[in-house]
Order: sequence, then structure tokens, then C-alpha cells
Amino acid sequence: MTVFNLPDLGEGLHEAEIVNWHVSVGDHVVADQPLVSVETDKAVVEIPSPQAGNIARRFGAPGERVQAGAPLVEFADAAAADTGTVVGELPAAATGAPAAAQPAEDEAPAPRAPRPVKATPAVRALARRLGVDLGVVAPSGPDGLAIRADVERAARALAAAGPLEPLRGVRRAMARNMARSQAEVAPATLMDVADVDAWAPDADISVRLIRAVVAGCRAQSALNAWFDGAALGRRLHAKVDLAIAMDTPDGLFAPVLRDVGARDAAYLRRGLEAMKKDVAARTVPLEELRGATFTLSNFGMLAGRHAALVVVPPQVAILGAGRLAPQVVAVDDKPAVRRTLPLSLTFDHRAVTGGEAAGFLAAAIADLQRPE
Repeated sequence: MTVFNLPDLGEGLHEAEIVNWHVSVGDHVVADQPLVSVETDKAVVEIPSPQAGNIARRFGAPGERVQAGAPLVEFADAAAADTGTVVGELPAAATGAPAAAQPAEDEAPAPRAPRPVKATPAVRALARRLGVDLGVVAPSGPDGLAIRADVERAARALAAAGPLEPLRGVRRAMARNMARSQAEVAPATLMDVADVDAWAPDADISVRLIRAVVAGCRAQSALNAWFDGAALGRRLHAKVDLAIAMDTPDGLFAPVLRDVGARDAAYLRRGLEAMKKDVAARTVPLEELRGATFTLSNFGMLAGRHAALVVVPPQVAILGAGRLAPQVVAVDDKPAVRRTLPLSLTFDHRAVTGGEAAGFLAAAIADLQRPE
């Protein structure tokens, strides 16, 4: 008997949820044949068989989470094979950075210590019986003491809210990344408006925004960087590997377009369309979800004009575009109605100065205000 364990999925991904088995007990498989699809915090990945043989046992049913290194399948009759496969790993050259510099993008910061709540032993016993975390109770007793009524009130509120729904997959990764950002980043936001009235009616807004990001990064390279808070250092990038924020019912995806400054408009449009299809089908390769040096969010396609966005470390900046709309502005000291595009640039003030951020935004606006 040979047991094949869930392999290292790369990028700090320590567990996965079984989505669908492609083999049954008793099936004969060949090497590299897909065994099972699993969902990580980033994408749905097919795990191939490391060897040929007959399936004697499957570990885990769809919906169950499996830790990396835990048993996945047992082979009845095959020679032992290398079970140390790494799924989704890329050579360092693929991202333009040494392997040691690759960020573990979904690692969460250490949890904060729970807020201490004063309560008598009887009230604590009541909280345990009702399944109430005293940390969410608002004490109303003397000197901040939680009393029986406080616990009962919290229990009623939790019951009315419905059962706890554990976050899975992409939403789980989003929660970790947002917590990490809040714990590490010193955010600041600049907002301005680009006059895009000279654009052709069929202008490709997404491609224009990508081009504007490149113009901004060329003017101020400090925003196209990774910041190491522990070492208090930064890594400036020559290429712009741009993450494109995409909202889905499953959560937020941010696949990466590589070296966007060297691509023409047709290439960028094809890349965006391919991304949309992969995200919709949940087939985005892991290598296309990591290593971004800057992020773009075109949230105005849904709603909103300005926003204080979230920078995900180790990146230091994100540009958001709001809803394009007519606006009355001054042209030659006279009011005129022009099409305008609101922009919001959030940056990590630990790594980027206000002047550098303003220089980036000015260059991006100048590029956007060009007719073509």
C-alpha cells in the first residue's frame, strides 16, 4: 500500500477544500491523471496522481478541508513514488524576482489578544451554555461588569442573525489579506478627477487605466514596489505586474497581468478577457494570482466616485477609478459640462511620501487626459 498525501500547494497555502473526486475506489489510474479538484484560498486546483496504480481508498469527501501533508488517496498496488510534489510553483524567473523575495500573500497576522471582560463565574457559565463569546458582550454592570442580562441579550442577537457561516476559499483569503493590511499598512489616500471629454465614444476604459498606471509608475517608481516592514526596506520593480481587482459572488479575485508597460492595447484587452473567463470558471492558475507589484480597481463600473481603498502588502499602492459621469467644470473660466473620471490613490505612507503619491497621480491624470 502507498499513501499519497496532499502536496504543498505553494504560497503559504496550508489547506484545501475537496471540490470533486475524479476517481473512485477500485479505479486504475496512470501517472499525472487528475485525482481530485481542491479549492484553495486562491483558486480551484486539480491534483494529479504521482504514479500509476489502483485506488484502494479516498480520504475526505467533497466539502471537507484537508491539511497539506495529510493523506489524500491510498494506492493498492504500485511502487512507492515521490509524493513531495509542489502544485502551482513557478521558477523564480517567471515573476522576475528571486524565490526568497516572493511574498506569502495570504498569511494572516498574529491574532490580537481578546478584549478582557469582567464577569462572575455564574455569568461565565451562562455564556458557555448559550455559546456566547464574552468578547462580543457589551457590559452594562457597575465598573464594566458583564451581567446575566448582557449575555442573554447577546445570545438573542446571535440567534436572530442566524447560524455562523464559515468563510471559505476566496472570501477566506480576502478576510486574511484585509486583516493583514489593517495590521501592517499606514494608509493615506489622494483623490482627484481626470477630464476625459476628449476620449472617443468607444474608448477602452480599462486599457486606458492600465496605461495610466504605467505612466504613474514611470514618473514615481516608489509606488511600484514591495515593502518589508520587518526590515524597513523596499524592493523597486522595473516591470509593472498589475493585479486587476475583480468582484465575484465568491469574493474578490485579483489576477495579474505581467509587464503591462511592454504590452499594446490589443494584447491587454485579450489578457483582460481571458482573465474574466478564468475567474468566472474558477480556473485561474495560481501563478496568475501572485507577485503583483501594483493593483488597479475599476469599482466605478458598479457604483461610487471615490474610495479609500485597501493596500495588500507587500504592495505599497492601489489606484481606484470611480464612476465616469458628466460634471460641470470650469473651462477657460467658464462653466462647461465635461465627462470626468474620479480617481482614488491609496498608498502605504511607510514606503511612499505624499509628494511621490501626488506625482504618480498627476502623471496618471495627464495620460488619461490625452485624446488617444
